Amino acid sequence: MRRPRGDDGNALVEFVYLSVLLLIPLVYLLLAVFRVQSAAFGVTEAARQAGRAYARADDPAAAAQVGAAAARLALRDQGITWTGSPEFCGSDGCSLAPGATVRTRVRYTVPLPFVGSIFGKGRAGIPVTGVHTEVVDRWKEEP
Repeated sequence: MRRPRGDDGNALVEFVYLSVLLLIPLVYLLLAVFRVQSAAFGVTEAARQAGRAYARADDPAAAAQVGAAAARLALRDQGITWTGSPEFCGSDGCSLAPGATVRTRVRYTVPLPFVGSIFGKGRAGIPVTGVHTEVVDRWKEEP
């Protein structure tokens, strides 16, 4: 009569199998969370810098261009290539009069890692928005 074989080595195989099965989604989740966090910080800083640049511009026609350049620079610091432009407006419209407020909004959609190749680029992502309100300096000269 043969003795039944033991379970020697099966625990190691099961441990490796379950570790891989659980570790891959955890790593993916962490990658996605870190990307979203970086983008959230980036758009917040981009909105702040764009609003400051817009409010300090001398020429109202060039204020939006200066603000957009400041936003792109702030996002580039976070490794984000952004081709959009911030939205500028305030309680007095988009005025650069002393004491007016300028509200800046920057929107960006964070692409999820590896999902773009499945659903197509730009179709799957998490939108993040940064908003900042800046007051035009009271002592600024009128343009």
